[in-house]
Amino acid sequence: MSKGTALPDVLPASALADDSPSYDVVVVGFGIAGGCAALEAARAGARVLLLERAAVHGGTSSMSGGHFYLGGGTVVQRATGQEDSVEEMYKYLVAVSKEPEHDKIRAYCEGSVEHCDWLEALGFEFERSYYPEKAVIQPGTEGLMYTGNEKVWPFKDAARPAPRGHKVPVPGDTEGTRMVMDLLRDRIEEAGVEVRYETGASNLVVDEGAVVGVAWRSFEEHGVVRTPSVIIAAGGFVMNPDMVAEHTPRLAEKPFTLGSTYDDGLGIRLGASVGAQLKHMDEPFITAPIYPPSALITGILVNAEGERFVAEDSYHSRTSQFVMEQTDSTAYLIVDSEHVEYPKFPLVPLIDGYETIEELEDALSLPAGSVAKTMERYNEYAARGEDPDFHKGAEWLSPQTTGPWAVFDLRLGQAIYAGFTLGGMRVTVDGEVQRPDGSVVPGLYAAGACASNLAQDGKGYCSGTQLGEGSFFGRRAGRHAANRH
Repeated sequence: MSKGTALPDVLPASALADDSPSYDVVVVGFGIAGGCAALEAARAGARVLLLERAAVHGGTSSMSGGHFYLGGGTVVQRATGQEDSVEEMYKYLVAVSKEPEHDKIRAYCEGSVEHCDWLEALGFEFERSYYPEKAVIQPGTEGLMYTGNEKVWPFKDAARPAPRGHKVPVPGDTEGTRMVMDLLRDRIEEAGVEVRYETGASNLVVDEGAVVGVAWRSFEEHGVVRTPSVIIAAGGFVMNPDMVAEHTPRLAEKPFTLGSTYDDGLGIRLGASVGAQLKHMDEPFITAPIYPPSALITGILVNAEGERFVAEDSYHSRTSQFVMEQTDSTAYLIVDSEHVEYPKFPLVPLIDGYETIEELEDALSLPAGSVAKTMERYNEYAARGEDPDFHKGAEWLSPQTTGPWAVFDLRLGQAIYAGFTLGGMRVTVDGEVQRPDGSVVPGLYAAGACASNLAQDGKGYCSGTQLGEGSFFGRRAGRHAANRH
């Protein structure tokens, strides 16, 4: 076992002195999950200590795009005329989940409208506006857009599509989430939570199988506190090369990693040290979006055999996951001159333009006649508004008949892929950490990126799931933990 995968030592109850400080709940990590857990625990009457290894609050949450995946008829959906229901949201999330945990999905969908209101009560409002275009994130302050595969086959047949990506009303990718984290910090201070920055948890204290305390370290100082409830919300493991190599080796090959310095898996290893089962550790989120501009979606994606392999209108990480499964993770996007537009920030670089399909096949070392055959079939059906092979939405179907043809490079190592980890501790709907036999580790909870909840399948992932579920299940863990003291 390498240093990066080694489990922390478990401390016996004797590590706690009679005068060790005592708290009702200790939360490890001040991202969105840990912050919401600490706030709800304090509001439930608990004396709460929040430990954060960084010098500031926010964690990886502050680096995210600012989407919260919410639905079932939120105030934003209703204000913009977007029809949704708990049942349709539930059916969709079940359909995109690799191994759906129905009780969690049901709780998330049934609690989504209230959770949206709770988030706004921190001190902001999602703009009551809808952005209809196909994009990775709204360019402005629009409050609602599609951020998943709701309109993509087969999911559009499993549940009525509805936009559920609620974006904080700040332009850009990260400033909005920082604003929410600042508001969360203010509410936490008002609730009387004790926050210690530059202080991390190092070990769990256990007595007869139950967690009864936690050891902490801050530079050269260290100590132990007594508590009946520890909530681990310390992020994923994308910044731990040893854990990545063991569980999600594709993330070690080429992609940029999306995470903070402290996404090193320590929280997950703390849980494993006391018997937590780890789930979906091999599931990464990897993406290199081919849109915007959305016009590129009218083109075709082919692999090293010159064949299509996914509907081009899929959510960007779904497309990218399918690319990873192709021979040598090779794929090309081919768009004719009538439909081609060039992105301002190309994550998928242009290789060249080719006057003929034969020239294109030769230049890319694709089997002779392969792309010509694929293109002929695609164009024939696209002219009728059909795609019997991959069921691409009719709005994105256009024959690609006008040369020259532009080719964009989706190969791993050529396109700019980015990714993070999705696996973590097995937990109940209230965040209680579970062992392989389903029993809980008394006194231990997990939430956010170190827990396995909804965002477990890269192909089915929706933008906003991590902020959405991290905050939602963080709140549940906080309330449940507070009620143990």
